[in-house]
Amino acid sequence: MYYPINYGYIEGVMAPDGEEQDAYILGVNEPVKKFTGKIIAIVRRKDGIEEKWVVVPDGVTFSKEEIRRQIHFQEQYFDSEIVM
Repeated sequence: MYYPINYGYIEGVMAPDGEEQDAYILGVNEPVKKFTGKIIAIVRRKDGIEEKWVVVPDGVTFSKEEIRRQIHFQEQYFDSEIVM
């Protein structure tokens, strides 16, 4: 599957689903293997126990609508909300 944004896992942080915590990485336009940033939002899927963190470089911000547009490629298949 092709992801138009960076996506990965927070090493060592376990999510409620028993897997490592998932994260969308916004504001970085080239592929990265490792990234350190700031959590600006949480995407909560209403139909499950899964959450995705939205992580950005220090000093970068996105509105809820900007986040929604960038993660739509995946979240369009789920009933989710963005918590800032």
